[in-house]
Amino acid sequence: MTETMLAAILVIGALMLLAKWIRRRWKLLQRLFLPSSIIAGVLALLLGPQVLGRLVPNEGMPDGLWNQDLLELWSGMPGLLINVVFAALFLGKSISPPGEIWRKAGPMVAHGQTLAWGQYVVGLTLVILILTPLTGVNPMAGALIEIGFEGGHGTAAGLGDTFRELGFANGADLALGMATVGVVGGVILGTLLINWAVWRGHIERPDRVGEAEAEQMSSPENLEREKPEQRMKDQSIEPLSIHLGFIAVAIGLGWLLLKALVLAERHLLLPLGWPELMEHIPLFPLAMIGGVIVQLIGLKAGYAALIDRELINRIGGVALDLLIVAALATLSLAVLGDNLWVLLSLVVAGVAWNLFGFLVLARLMFPRDWVANGLANFGQGMGMTVIGLLLVRMVDPRGRTGAMEAFGYKQLLFEPVVGGGLFTAASLPLIYQFGPVPVLIGTATVMLAWLIFGLWQFGNFRR
Repeated sequence: MTETMLAAILVIGALMLLAKWIRRRWKLLQRLFLPSSIIAGVLALLLGPQVLGRLVPNEGMPDGLWNQDLLELWSGMPGLLINVVFAALFLGKSISPPGEIWRKAGPMVAHGQTLAWGQYVVGLTLVILILTPLTGVNPMAGALIEIGFEGGHGTAAGLGDTFRELGFANGADLALGMATVGVVGGVILGTLLINWAVWRGHIERPDRVGEAEAEQMSSPENLEREKPEQRMKDQSIEPLSIHLGFIAVAIGLGWLLLKALVLAERHLLLPLGWPELMEHIPLFPLAMIGGVIVQLIGLKAGYAALIDRELINRIGGVALDLLIVAALATLSLAVLGDNLWVLLSLVVAGVAWNLFGFLVLARLMFPRDWVANGLANFGQGMGMTVIGLLLVRMVDPRGRTGAMEAFGYKQLLFEPVVGGGLFTAASLPLIYQFGPVPVLIGTATVMLAWLIFGLWQFGNFRR
């Protein structure tokens, strides 16, 4: 078992090297800004039992190049590694006062929240009125747009156990399929929207930068690196073990929070007839809260200076790479084929809502530079944070609009709730316990509240 565990990690490392080589040789993949981890995951899937194993079943390779022990380990990795990814989100970040965050990121927060909650509204409406009556798909499919598009591969894979516990095992594969389409679609549509905005005169042609500089700025591996002023100084010599310890403490605090919520629900709410929800909430959103607690206490106690944000980013990046490759390697192509119409319907509906959010809502809700700011949320709404960062870099490479700074501040008020946060994790058990209609009413109410607030507080119609 120990040897298989080591082999599982080493094989992923070898696939990442091969994917990096392919990406450098195939210019189309560079233009699509596909991360090497996604390419490696697709390679692992093609070389596994679902493709290579079916092409050469009589050659003694029913599982392709992998054996069942390896595949079993890969299938269990996402649910564990997602906790590391989310625990690292806010460790080592300087947390500004709420007033400053709101002053710089208020319109971005209002617009992003409207898009995120609207994805639930669109998905649940489609499921209730069309997909479930015609195809019999589980009503929890109404949450797949937000989980796959806004949450991305990490969230989709991390919720795999929750999908299975609630009787919708196919949902994890559908969410991963949504996430893959979202990344590719976000880059392609975002690039087209930038060119459309230039053609219509909404923005000037983005400043031309050197090819080497542009590739470095736009590389997915570099998109989420912190600005130099946000890094802790003189801490590059801190050992890796110290930072793993901080992440372990954050995950431990998250686990204690989750257990406390489960006990509180069991002893206080269940006797009153409240349905069981917290038992189905995964650990990773609470691990993120644990990371915030570790950081806040560190700022008060003085040990926050020990945390090197760049090293934390690397740990989280490695965990995310391993997670994505393992999740895509064990993706069920049969599930995607059997639910193709459901997948296509949700993709089309999600893309249409995101386009409406950019072309209409962004123009109304941002007091200035609506294209750059709107593209940031459009990119995140299609393919998680990294695509939002990419589109901002493409449309505003010199950072003149302030959209990049506002987008970074927005995550502090966004990711704890949606985009892989607490409600993203709770949406599945909520639909399971209460049904899709009450959740639709609740999400529609929140969406309208953010929309009305954003239009009233920041809307262009006031000028």
